[in-house]
Amino acid sequence: MSCNHCIQGVRHEGQPAGKIEKIGGVDSYVATPSGDYAKDKVVLYLHDGFGLPLVNNKLLCDDFARNGFRTIMPDLFNGDPVPEDAMERADFDRVAWMNRHGPETWKPLVDAVVGALRAQGATWIGTTGYCFGALPAWYLALKNDSKVTVVSHPAMLRIPEDLEKYRDESKAPLLINSCETDPAFAQEAQAKADELLGGGKFASGYERTYWEGCTHGFAVRGDMSNPKVKAGKEGAFEATVKFFKKYQNL
Repeated sequence: MSCNHCIQGVRHEGQPAGKIEKIGGVDSYVATPSGDYAKDKVVLYLHDGFGLPLVNNKLLCDDFARNGFRTIMPDLFNGDPVPEDAMERADFDRVAWMNRHGPETWKPLVDAVVGALRAQGATWIGTTGYCFGALPAWYLALKNDSKVTVVSHPAMLRIPEDLEKYRDESKAPLLINSCETDPAFAQEAQAKADELLGGGKFASGYERTYWEGCTHGFAVRGDMSNPKVKAGKEGAFEATVKFFKKYQNL
């Protein structure tokens, strides 16, 4: 939550098709493909600061399910997400909220969900992390609990330390969906990622998309009336699905 873009954006229209279930004791949104799908594969959707209540997050989970992946979005905030009207609320304390949601709070939740999914028979877990969700995606990749990692407009990564750590400790192929205006993952950080991981330096596989005219949050909360933002949001989703399918046999 390192910039104002982290706590603002456009609410999308649509009726979620999934349902809330307990996975490992954690409230989770579950989107299941309507047709036949690989029961041993699951996408773990690691949400932004608006968390489980934001319809945009649920609709994206449904979209992954339509592409053949059972998709699980656990509540990383235990019922305490950023309110959708945070930018208009004088009583919302961003620093206090962040202090309530350090790694010591979300790591046990993520571990419980992963453990439960493995007990259900999942052998392949792909993560897609947005903004705040990049941190748990990184965490699972460094533990090699996930097979594939995608992050879109990641927040709170330490540059270059976290990129170097990923290169040295993870085996999960990495896709970063980046954009033109992003205080949380600026173009300097994007270039550093390419320098450290690109050109075959990260043997498992590295790709990065770049979306001109888009700002932090575009892949979840972008204004779909803006053609460039619409292209970025849809393009980042398409790139994510292709990346998962490229590495679904790991």
